[in-house]
Amino acid sequence: MADLLGPAEIRELATRLGVVPTKKLGQNFVHDANTVRRIVRTADLAPDDVVVEVGPGLGSLTLALLPAARHVYAVEIDPRLAGALPSTVARHAPQFASRLSVVTADALTVRAADLPGATALVANLPYNVAVPVVLYLLGELPGVRHGLVMVQQEVAERLTAPPGSRAYGAPSAKLAWYAQARQAGRVPPRVFWPVPNVESGLVAFTRRDPPAAPERRDEVFAVVDAAFAQRRKTLRSALAGWAGGPAAAEAALRAAGVSPTARGEQLSIAQFAAIAAHRPGTGAVQRPGSGREL
Repeated sequence: MADLLGPAEIRELATRLGVVPTKKLGQNFVHDANTVRRIVRTADLAPDDVVVEVGPGLGSLTLALLPAARHVYAVEIDPRLAGALPSTVARHAPQFASRLSVVTADALTVRAADLPGATALVANLPYNVAVPVVLYLLGELPGVRHGLVMVQQEVAERLTAPPGSRAYGAPSAKLAWYAQARQAGRVPPRVFWPVPNVESGLVAFTRRDPPAAPERRDEVFAVVDAAFAQRRKTLRSALAGWAGGPAAAEAALRAAGVSPTARGEQLSIAQFAAIAAHRPGTGAVQRPGSGREL
């Protein structure tokens, strides 16, 4: 087992490195050993998993991940933190030091070649970039089959919301393209330094086949974005710009088996994919009225 960090070690490390947590980078460092053990346990890692950890910070979660996985890629944008992490691991978990690779980069620009063999994503994600990071990495890393991320509780609710619920929106639909997701528990503010003014939540996900060919993802996401950009409007109106007019939007909706008077929050990702397939000019057969409508 690794020697995990507590509040005193976290503050000592930060002081030695001259690190002052910033809102710009969304830095809230976990200092509770029970919390990081719980995250790793809930992530349900296999011994041969290759984990991507985004924003390892001072290394609290990293130290708990290393014994549970074959390898950990720690992606850190702050060069001071990235540079210090190997020393922290060497001091607290020397027997697992060879399992760590530190990638000094923005998680939104990292490429699959930087993280070869990645199979899992486990991270305490910066609040301000949590959704784009999850979606980007699932798109960039097709080998990632499962994971667990800690995010702001409100974000956890949005990512896991089902169609028809108040929290359901573009993030919910887009994550559903890649994976089945669920809330896996809450995390109180007191386990972080500095203490945030919001509660955190755990989101667990398991990869599944998308509802359409992977190369059509951007087409489907364009429909999702259009539907939720004006979520109070009916889809006939909200998708008018996307389709080339209200009549064209209605034709695409009816061909997909979706009522033109429905709204985006009522649709599953499979229904968004069906609409995208019937966009005027795509060559899809238009059969207004066919299929089951909402």
